Amino acid sequence: MKPFNFIRRHFFVFSAGLLACPASAHASLFKGEALDKVAEGMSWLALIIAPIVLIGVFLILHIMPEKIAEKKKHPQTPAIQCLCLLSLFFGGLLWPLAWLWAYSKPVLHKLAYGTDVDESVGHHGNKKDAPLVANDETQKLRDQIATLEAQLAASNLKGRKA
Repeated sequence: MKPFNFIRRHFFVFSAGLLACPASAHASLFKGEALDKVAEGMSWLALIIAPIVLIGVFLILHIMPEKIAEKKKHPQTPAIQCLCLLSLFFGGLLWPLAWLWAYSKPVLHKLAYGTDVDESVGHHGNKKDAPLVANDETQKLRDQIATLEAQLAASNLKGRKA
C-alpha cells in the first residue's frame, strides 16, 4: 500500500467522523442587550458609513486620471479633466477612456510642437502666469519679419517717388 493512499483514506474517515457528530450551533456570540447593541452598530455601519466611504472612493478613483495627466504634464489635461467630470454623471462609463487618455502619448502634439509635454501647464491644469520669454528661433523670426517690413516700406517709398 502506498503511503499517499493510506493518508488519503484516513483523512476521509476522519472527515466523515467530524461530520457525523456536529457540535452545538449558535446563531451569535452575543445574547440579550449585547446582541441588540451589535446589531444596531452594524446597521449604522451598513446604512450610513459604508455609503459615505464608497462614494468617497468612487470620487477619488474618478479624479485619478486627471491627477496623472497633471503629473505627466499632458498637453490635453483640461480635456481629460472634462472627461473625468462627465464620467461622474455617466456612472463611470467614460472613466476607462480618461484613464487611457491620461497614460497615452500625445503623438499629434509632438508632431506639431516638437514635444509631448506641455510646459505651460502648471498646477491643476492652469496656465502658468509667467512672462512670455522668446526663445532664439522666435527671436530670429521676429528679426526677419522686421527686416522684411523695412524692405517693404522702403520699396513703397521708392514707388511713390517715381
